[in-house]
Amino acid sequence: MFFILSKTIGFVAYPSNAIVLLGLLGLVLLATRFRRAGTWLMAVSIVLLAIGGWSPLGNILIQPLEERFPPWNASRGPPDGIIVLGGAIVPEVSAVRNEPQVNEAAERVLAFAALALRYPDARLVYSGGSGSLINNEAKEADQAAELMERLGIPRARVEIERRSRNTAENAAFTKALVQPKPGERWLLITSAAHMPRSIGIFRKEGFPVAAYPVDWRTGGDDSDLLPFDRISRGLPRLDVATREWVGLIVYWLAGKTSALFPGPEPVQPVTPRAGG
Repeated sequence: MFFILSKTIGFVAYPSNAIVLLGLLGLVLLATRFRRAGTWLMAVSIVLLAIGGWSPLGNILIQPLEERFPPWNASRGPPDGIIVLGGAIVPEVSAVRNEPQVNEAAERVLAFAALALRYPDARLVYSGGSGSLINNEAKEADQAAELMERLGIPRARVEIERRSRNTAENAAFTKALVQPKPGERWLLITSAAHMPRSIGIFRKEGFPVAAYPVDWRTGGDDSDLLPFDRISRGLPRLDVATREWVGLIVYWLAGKTSALFPGPEPVQPVTPRAGG
């Protein structure tokens, strides 16, 4: 039920969808006695489209999400395990083309492969099924092993979690798969904007993980306040930011995250390992 609810809310949480729906409602009202209201709604939708697409609003909203967790500190020693959340592979296209296809979040799998090579003793987990309400036969994780092998990681090293449909299930199913032991250090790789919600969900699940953010969309400087040169660049940025903020609120209200806006926990002293 929560999966269906989250996907339904997620659809209207995208400003691009909401703006178009507003304009379509206005168009429908033009054929009724509420023609004046319809005209206003269409005008408002056009104005919102311009603001959302050209203004730096998307960057302003996404920057606090991306800056919430700092880059991982490798000086604390090698991790026991590395988890990457799905979202970088397009399962439907990959299945049809019989070739792993990645999207703009490809940094997730690139970082996963780089860390796997750097830490050959770490367990590796790829968590991601299908987040589609309709076409959910193709599973992202099914393409992950082949993609990792192409990046130099043997298939046998990668543990696959292919049932999860959202971040809450990522955390629950991954914990059940790896059964982390007390004192183990696990890294969690996902997009920087998605990291606060992901960390909160894993904490709520009782699976403490260290953040390894990737796939930043902003530079973190004054250039983020400049307008976009194309609506097709600004509107997707606003969609991503709004979806994450709405997701934080919905998951918190549903009791599926440890805090409304999870942040880094105080760094604990590292206990030297035997023989280390």
